[in-house]
Amino acid sequence: MTILDPRPGRPLPIGPGLPRRLPAPRGPITDHLLAHLVGPVHELPPLPVDGSSDALLDDDAALALYLCYELHYLGLPEVDEGWEWEPSLLRERRRLEDDLERRLVDVAGQVPVGLSRDQTIAGLQDLATTVSGPSLSRFMAESGTITQMREFAVHRSAYQLKEADPHTWAIPRLTGRAKAALVDIQQGEYGEGRPDDVHANLFADVLTALDLDPTYGAYIDHLPGITLSTCNVVSLFGLHRRWRGAIVGHLALFEMCSVGPMGRYEAALQRMGLGRQATRFYREHVVADERHQDVALHDMVAGLIDQEPLLGGEVVFGARALTSVEQRFAAHLLDAWAGGRTSLRRPLALAAEQPRSFRQ
Repeated sequence: MTILDPRPGRPLPIGPGLPRRLPAPRGPITDHLLAHLVGPVHELPPLPVDGSSDALLDDDAALALYLCYELHYLGLPEVDEGWEWEPSLLRERRRLEDDLERRLVDVAGQVPVGLSRDQTIAGLQDLATTVSGPSLSRFMAESGTITQMREFAVHRSAYQLKEADPHTWAIPRLTGRAKAALVDIQQGEYGEGRPDDVHANLFADVLTALDLDPTYGAYIDHLPGITLSTCNVVSLFGLHRRWRGAIVGHLALFEMCSVGPMGRYEAALQRMGLGRQATRFYREHVVADERHQDVALHDMVAGLIDQEPLLGGEVVFGARALTSVEQRFAAHLLDAWAGGRTSLRRPLALAAEQPRSFRQ
């Protein structure tokens, strides 16, 4: 299997980091999109997008936008890399993004106007300390099963295997203290330059410890729309300069709310008898984010608002969007498990009920 090279006669082999195949279509939007992506780059006819579905939850729309964004990350198997900047595809991606943005305003409210630096910081602190809805990490720490942990890891693989990459898009869009703070945070996410310590690679170790496939994109067919939307929102913010305040707010709240949940996921894995291969990813976040949360709030956010005072509301909106989407993500998993159902679109096909570390 090859990826078409835009230079005729020079096929590119699929790299080891790519999924082995494209996902199956989920409806008219992805059926249309995938049918065209597997061919040479050409004018993409309009996608059948009518704005009637919930852009956060709809499997078809969420997958279509996710695939459009993946062209900017590691690419897609069987897809010519020239599609990345094909104007007609970008036109159709914008239609999907417009639906997502409208839905984010529905769930997170309008972008606040006229927030000062102090009001922006206070708004983020309030979001970080306000408990709304059931805690997924607390459930996992107290009563989650190994099967539920596997499902959780599959859900999170969509983002964690490219952790930090969406936020890195913001670096060239910031200056001064805000840029330096973001680079400081990202340096830790990328393992201080050590490949074995890159957080995405550490999460691959979590998957391996749980007898799951650590290949990037291996579980796309299993992921419901809300899971893909957790990635789509951060990709939307990261890829558009006009949302630079929102990507900063998204990352800041992410860092501010990381320590407690990461510690609870570590405790859940320890309770299940899993060792360092599974827990190191979470332990690294507990340690790093103790410092990163202060850097994010008092250097990255404060630095940005000092330089661009009009972006305070956008910062808070990005954080609200993160909270709103994560609440829906957690509710999806907990509701499915409470009803005795899988939280994935299809059950995992595993060789045993216990991971390798449990077997004799």
